[in-house]
Amino acid sequence: MARTKFQVEVLTPEGEVFKDEVEMVSTRTAVGSIGILANHTPILCMLDPAELRLYKSDSEVVHFAQAEGYMQMSGTHALILVEEAVPPGDLDVAELRERLSEAERAADRAGEDTEKQRVAQRNKQRLEAFLRIAGSE
Repeated sequence: MARTKFQVEVLTPEGEVFKDEVEMVSTRTAVGSIGILANHTPILCMLDPAELRLYKSDSEVVHFAQAEGYMQMSGTHALILVEEAVPPGDLDVAELRERLSEAERAADRAGEDTEKQRVAQRNKQRLEAFLRIAGSE
């Protein structure tokens, strides 16, 4: 069943990774999963690391391993700002495991430094999510 399309932009600190019309956006916010259709009530939400699915149609879905960030939906435009957005096929499992080990060591070294602990835990959460996504391909 065809749905009304709307414009979606996915931006990272390195630049634009996606800009096109889609029928639906599916991702995970800080409070749970969310699906966005055209003309959704305006929303601004924090995003957790997860698989971002951009439905161009029922049979064509663009996938990204999405890091933490924000999504804003207003009228017929969605803006997704995330630290990283990587196509699952581009994920290197060995590199992700190495980065996860580094994040775990950083968390151990952080001790009582709550900011270092927060950054290490955030990195660990992102890398664990990316590993799940890489394994689901």
